[in-house]
Amino acid sequence: MFEFIYWLLSYVVPFLAVLTVIVFVHEMGHYLVARWNGIAIQTFSIGFGQELIGWNDKQGTRWRISAIPLGGYVRFVGDMDPASTPDREAIEKADPELAPRLFANKNVWQRIAVVLAGPVANVILTFLILYALLLGYGRYTIPPVVGAVIADSPAQAAGLEPGDIIVSVDGYAVRGFEDFQRLVATSPERAVSIELERADRVEKLVLVPEAVEVQDRFGNTQKIGRIGVSRDVEQTDVTLYRPGPIEAIGMTTEEIRFIVQRTAAFLGDFFVGRGDVEQLGGPVKVAKVSGEVATLGIIALINLTALLSLNIGIFNLLPVPMLDGGHLMYYLVEAVRGRPLSIKIQEIGFRIGFALVLSLMVFTLFNDTVFAYLGILR
Repeated sequence: MFEFIYWLLSYVVPFLAVLTVIVFVHEMGHYLVARWNGIAIQTFSIGFGQELIGWNDKQGTRWRISAIPLGGYVRFVGDMDPASTPDREAIEKADPELAPRLFANKNVWQRIAVVLAGPVANVILTFLILYALLLGYGRYTIPPVVGAVIADSPAQAAGLEPGDIIVSVDGYAVRGFEDFQRLVATSPERAVSIELERADRVEKLVLVPEAVEVQDRFGNTQKIGRIGVSRDVEQTDVTLYRPGPIEAIGMTTEEIRFIVQRTAAFLGDFFVGRGDVEQLGGPVKVAKVSGEVATLGIIALINLTALLSLNIGIFNLLPVPMLDGGHLMYYLVEAVRGRPLSIKIQEIGFRIGFALVLSLMVFTLFNDTVFAYLGILR
């Protein structure tokens, strides 16, 4: 019993706290833009399934907390289900006073705005968190100077030398050696472009980090990129850098761009057969990571919330029916054609999208369970 309570408090509670914040912000984005466009909203739900707690507001919207806390939705009047599948019969028979307020009867640009609002809200949440943490705590950094180059390494083959000052990697500014390490580590077996200063002149190199497996402090195995450079760090090398409010905007924007680019590259690896399935994670893995990060303190958990919020926003923009990106794809086609796709084509798309999303959920859950079990065996 004690072990179950410990597991519940250590893993499930942090995971649900993080997920609830992210889902609430995402759905609130949809809700607010829908309200601003005069759309009638039937339900705002955190979670799926049976309602646990609920109430109606003055606008007639049912706010509810549901039994399965693994997502949420905003359901508009005239929708057949939480996935916003239009109920054509209900729309056609709608009261004349209600008809102009139905989502399906709004112009295509209003519908596009509502769909985009969820992922945009996730990006805004990520920006606000990262910006606040940067302004409030600054960042510890060490000079981006190469200390040593390992023999027969990618770095040596590319021509890196001790004393080189790293300026940027793949166009991302390097303000400290820790930036250099992270930019290289997130590009295993992918070519990276390095700009450096050597003897008062700027040079550019291209190299491919080799993929190596490492374990983090919690024993999780990860595949990262390494090029074979290091540097000794003295206490006097470490400084606390606090950017001003304007500079912090640029730094936060660049950080978000970096996360989006690396996430896209990670997903792209699976389309070319280089993806590592062990790195894919579903609810179990996210819960495990949330619990582990929670042991590092509330700031680390808040930072994880920002990263997951951005990734969920990106995932929702994938052009898969059932996701926001699928709806967006339909509406963009409608904007170009001047008329929507046929009901039959949309329904086929939703069925395919449902199958894809369900398959991904089952796969990641299976993946989580298998690799968690293998980790125990190790």
